[in-house]
Amino acid sequence: MNKRNRLLSVPLFALLSVMAGQGVAKVDILACEPEWAALAEELGRDRVSVVSATTAYQDPHHIEARPSLIARARNADLVTCTGAELEVGWLPLLLRQSGNTRIQQGKPGYFLASEQVPLLETLEKVDRSMGDIHAAGNPHVHLDPYRLLDIAEALTQRLKTIDESNRQYYQDNFDRFADQWQAAIKEWERKAEELRGKKAIVQHRSWSYLLTWLGIDVLADLEPRPGLPPTSGHLAKLLETTEKTPPDFILIASYQNDRGAQWLARRSEAPLVSLPYTVGGNERAQDLFSLYNNTLELLLAEIEDD
Repeated sequence: MNKRNRLLSVPLFALLSVMAGQGVAKVDILACEPEWAALAEELGRDRVSVVSATTAYQDPHHIEARPSLIARARNADLVTCTGAELEVGWLPLLLRQSGNTRIQQGKPGYFLASEQVPLLETLEKVDRSMGDIHAAGNPHVHLDPYRLLDIAEALTQRLKTIDESNRQYYQDNFDRFADQWQAAIKEWERKAEELRGKKAIVQHRSWSYLLTWLGIDVLADLEPRPGLPPTSGHLAKLLETTEKTPPDFILIASYQNDRGAQWLARRSEAPLVSLPYTVGGNERAQDLFSLYNNTLELLLAEIEDD
């Protein structure tokens, strides 16, 4: 290459580098929980970069706003979380320490799933004696497929606001997701018909939306009060309950301590079912579709064994 060509090649290379950089620019998303990370990836695909602040093996009520999360929040274009006070112990600190004006409350980069749908178990008055109660309502909305679809639509609109140049791309992704999700709901409900009227003992109110959707009745909670671990006295009372009305399942999440549940399962002979609860909760629940598929498989397996 002669000197003239070498000189011409420098600005051309620089231009190509800039164009390449523009081609890979992505919306930077920090999701508080794995379910919202998975949803953002479904809707954003290769136009977003998503990190979850928590894993399926962590209780989202109790997380530290550690420096690595603060650094991630500092650069985020969008923070998507559950809300309804689920992250009240750490999200406000995370946002404040980030110094990122784009993701503060009231800004387009601040998105709470619980604000997009009606909530179960809302309360007018709450005090400390009631335990870990959320006055605004039960925050565990991702286990109702209909609410999740409404949240997906709202999140799509938010992505379109933040990244206007890719509005149609996000809309196309939502349309595809909605078609697949609605078809999946029909199949899930067909399979789950056998679960209607079954009875469960739960640990925490993590399952309210799931069980309401499936028509499974809750007999009791392993927690004497929300957020408090099972006590020996409470477990003894639960055992009496199971003798009068045998449960079809005892349900816990993958992140919960199962000691109390194991004790009750051994003495009551009720099956203990550890459900993934969210994406990544076991090897088979690796996205939103497989989360629901595996959850139903685990519940139905206990019915088939009877």
